[in-house]
Amino acid sequence: MADQAGSSSSHLKITLEEKEEDDYYDLIYGAESGWVEARTQCDHLASLSSDLAHIPTPNTPCNWCQNPSENWLCLCCKDVLCSRFVNKHMLEHYKQTTHSIALSYSDLSVWCFACDSYLDALVIQQLRTVHETAYILKFGEAPPYLMVESPQMEDKQAKDMPSGS
Repeated sequence: MADQAGSSSSHLKITLEEKEEDDYYDLIYGAESGWVEARTQCDHLASLSSDLAHIPTPNTPCNWCQNPSENWLCLCCKDVLCSRFVNKHMLEHYKQTTHSIALSYSDLSVWCFACDSYLDALVIQQLRTVHETAYILKFGEAPPYLMVESPQMEDKQAKDMPSGS
């Protein structure tokens, strides 16, 4: 009987350890944590404003209700409007204008209402400028992107280096 109890408890231990590993995996890769994977392409990018390097500051209040927080920047016309958690003015703006892409001034995420999905502003080239500009306006410094250098840049740097190095 003692052997059975020992084997039963070690089976229970293995089951619990496997469960904990599964939970850890789920936390890392998004299950049950609310994690969503941002899209790396979007069919609505053609509607973006031609000048996303010049945008209102992140502390700009909602153009409709003057709410000072939880605001989004329309990346088509550059209106600043409040989120669906405040008065839903950005959502109303999308419904009225079909301007589908907006940047959250809260967390600098980019959302496409038409795709009903987040967009990866670091991967989608057309969104990088506005993301960098918003980051600088919000934090006062350039974003800490990982630099990925192309072979052409490395060749140019090698040519520019003094030969004695």
